Amino acid sequence: MRHQPIYDIAEICALHGISQAVLCPGSRCAPLTLAFTHHKKIKCRTISDERSAGFIALGISQQTQSPAVMVCTSGSAAYNFAPAIAEGFFQQLPLIVLTADRPKEWIDQFDGQTIRQENIFGRHVKKSYSLPVDFAHSDSVWYLNRMVNEAILLAQEFPAGPVHINVPLREPLYPAADEKISFSKSVRIISKTPKQVVPDPAEVRALASELSKTQKVLMVAGQLENHEGTLKAIEKFCQVNKVALLGDVISNLHGLSSVTQRADTFLGQCPDSVKQALKPDLLITVGKSILSKNLKLYLRTHQPKKHWHIQPGGEVADTYQVLSTHITSEPGYFLEALSAHLIPDPFDLQKKENYARLWKAEEHRMDLALEAFFSKQSFGEFKGIREILNQLPDRCNLHLANSMAVRYVNLLGLAKRKGIHVYANRGTSGIDGCTSTAVGHSLTSDVLNILITGDLAFFYDRNAFWHNYPIPNLRIVVINNQGGIIFNLIDGPGNSAAKDEYFVTRQKLTAASLATEFGITYYGVDSEPKLKSSLPPFYQFDGQPKILEILSDQKSAVSTFNQFKKHIQSSYEA
Repeated sequence: MRHQPIYDIAEICALHGISQAVLCPGSRCAPLTLAFTHHKKIKCRTISDERSAGFIALGISQQTQSPAVMVCTSGSAAYNFAPAIAEGFFQQLPLIVLTADRPKEWIDQFDGQTIRQENIFGRHVKKSYSLPVDFAHSDSVWYLNRMVNEAILLAQEFPAGPVHINVPLREPLYPAADEKISFSKSVRIISKTPKQVVPDPAEVRALASELSKTQKVLMVAGQLENHEGTLKAIEKFCQVNKVALLGDVISNLHGLSSVTQRADTFLGQCPDSVKQALKPDLLITVGKSILSKNLKLYLRTHQPKKHWHIQPGGEVADTYQVLSTHITSEPGYFLEALSAHLIPDPFDLQKKENYARLWKAEEHRMDLALEAFFSKQSFGEFKGIREILNQLPDRCNLHLANSMAVRYVNLLGLAKRKGIHVYANRGTSGIDGCTSTAVGHSLTSDVLNILITGDLAFFYDRNAFWHNYPIPNLRIVVINNQGGIIFNLIDGPGNSAAKDEYFVTRQKLTAASLATEFGITYYGVDSEPKLKSSLPPFYQFDGQPKILEILSDQKSAVSTFNQFKKHIQSSYEA
């Protein structure tokens, strides 16, 4: 039982409550694979493409709010985990990354599938560990146990994130014919009490006093999970204290009555007089990154006098270049504590409410402008996405791929339905892995998981379907204009003669063949009647994954988008 300490890694994970593992085929990782597949409390899935496997594990972690294990063999396999690990790092998702390796003495000796794996993921993991290769001495077994425990605890400590454990293994890698794989009964588990970040009462009182004297208060939420407690605390704080609330689509605030969703839509087109009127005196932010470039630029050029950011720990981001106070606390807890020290004054509250109403007035203007615009538009991808959003089930996970897909939805906004939970890979904002992440959710949830994606992101991640596991609750909307339009909209490449060949990268595929290849129900739509007739069966849960492809073209899509911006601008000129 020379690999017994390696087998016990699975037992340590299970005793820490980890129940999901994504395994990639290989020989060097055989002891790890055998350990996890023999553990009755850990659900294992085999994914052949490591890049896709990494994002599937990320989606599983995101959905379950628990660490997911990733296992691969030695060599370049580990590097293929890197995009998902970077995304997990910036999304603050716990991932336990186990990479099998050759013994250290064989590195740089022209041995097969051997690269320099220690610290391979650099600063995009919270910490890297390298296990001992031999366990003849009891101290080596103790050392392995301590490191694996530490890694699992660290992955979940705020801010959560990936940890890397490099596992050098000697041959023979497989057990003898008569050897049974089991787990030690004396495996030690190290626990850690959660860190309680409680703001200093004197500091809370001082901030409450400052807030009470400020009339124009704006709260902006970056990317947030759909945590009911946090969302309720934000809504109550803003309603009671008459604070203007902004959140783009990845903030998951769309279910709140007081939120302004379409700041991205109007801040890019409204006159400076409106921007000046909306300028806050105090900005309060929660969550991670925001999607809207228009909002970021607005807050950098129309800077508030003060900016408070609330988060329990981690790196301090000065996104708007005016950060004055970093509040080390869980947002919901701090907002409740702050409210407890505020003594409402009807006159002051009225002034605050007048400011908040300015934002809501612009939101209402956008409601009218969008309705007027789309009532006159012929069918196209933008109008199609609007109809798809209007018909979303009351309870679903909505996944948004990067580039235009997430931007379309952010401009349109979502209906005020709390059962729609939004996810997007905005940690690194890449198109790689968007489909695989949605697949990870589908494998670990019972609700419909609906992905809206562009053709490049979709085909780039086609190996998301290359596995043997049913995903009947997955629905994918592909916007196929044969290359995307974002490089037609950006001033630099949009004006370049080399645009079509070297920036847009035109492609001629449709999703129909892929759907046939992987046994997925397919709907191709190029008109409004086809879309409306396809949506009911598309959303119906009948045990089959489905793809709905909007067949579009770049010229009309670019034209519609530019018309949309002009229409919003003209709404301020009427």
